[in-house]
Amino acid sequence: MSENTTIDFIYLSEQDMIRAGVTDMPKCVDTMEEMFVLLHKGDYRMAGSNSDSHGALITFPEESPFPTMPKPTADRRLMAMPAYLGGDFQTCGVKWYGSNIANREKGLPRSILMLTLSDIETAAPLAYMSANLLSAYRTGAIPGVGARHLARKDAKVIGLLGPGVMGKTTVSAFMAACHHIDTIKIKGRGQKSLDDFIGWVKETFPQITNIQVVDSIEDVVRGSDLVTYCNSGETGDPTTYPIVKREWVKPGAFLAMPASCSLDEGMEGPGVRKVLDNTRLYEAWFEELPKPAHNCVPLVGVRFMDMIADGQLDKAELEDIGKIVANEAPGRQNDEEIIIMSVGGMPVEDIAWATVIYRNAIEKGIGVKLNLWETPVLK
Repeated sequence: MSENTTIDFIYLSEQDMIRAGVTDMPKCVDTMEEMFVLLHKGDYRMAGSNSDSHGALITFPEESPFPTMPKPTADRRLMAMPAYLGGDFQTCGVKWYGSNIANREKGLPRSILMLTLSDIETAAPLAYMSANLLSAYRTGAIPGVGARHLARKDAKVIGLLGPGVMGKTTVSAFMAACHHIDTIKIKGRGQKSLDDFIGWVKETFPQITNIQVVDSIEDVVRGSDLVTYCNSGETGDPTTYPIVKREWVKPGAFLAMPASCSLDEGMEGPGVRKVLDNTRLYEAWFEELPKPAHNCVPLVGVRFMDMIADGQLDKAELEDIGKIVANEAPGRQNDEEIIIMSVGGMPVEDIAWATVIYRNAIEKGIGVKLNLWETPVLK
């Protein structure tokens, strides 16, 4: 019997990704819920010794004898983020994450991302796809999953620090999860980003009738039912990270934090529920990083790992959103509790959303078909 050795795959540009549904936030939130159930069951793998690593990062020295070698400038990252996801997905792949804040001076996004999706049996490529929108939407969808299970049902006010791409996708996910939102308070760095964001809100969510530009982080937090920090900035000194103080936070607030953040003692204390997207992800980070780890990765979940190591926090106080989504742990238990969720970002999320978009593209005939080979030269 002759074997068919032909391998074809599809290339999906950014516009192809849009046509295939990458910006469908409600569907993305649903997909991330499905992913979290598999995460809780253990039907997934990522990199690292515990199969939960964020990825493999190329680092550069401060001083190099090679004049052409890049320096570790602000937000310079070259990173491979591989994962496998089981369940109804049954795919694997890797996102290549390239980032350099200096890109903006060239009119480019800070990050330029691509993803290769592969067949789990043969490792043959299924798709090579633009991943900027893919990554942005899966990142934003995670706070939406959290809000669906942990926010008050009558939540009306969003407080947002950082009205950039991450801020837009997080707000989109909040809107998909909470149907009574009519107010947003925003703080940004520049007037252009604020104007762009306000225009986007008015066009995309006309039900938000009250848009307030505020002057301080405290104003972002006070009175908000949903709080998110989507800022960017230097790491290294947690005293420079934007803070959340317990006295600012209203009873019943849900805080989703996918960016740099520090907490005062009240927020770190036992009166606040602490939820993580994946505890093992933060344990992997903590194992890989110099200490204190929060100096290197500015997420609140990494801060919790430092606190556990210092005996300031019992690991039993941390909860995984996957267990909550799988209905094996309670979601919001009353209208007064304050809940903070750390959002670290995982390649398994990329694979989940990429698989959905790939299948949409195949069904709709979207993308450019490419041939790897008819018959491989090497066998």
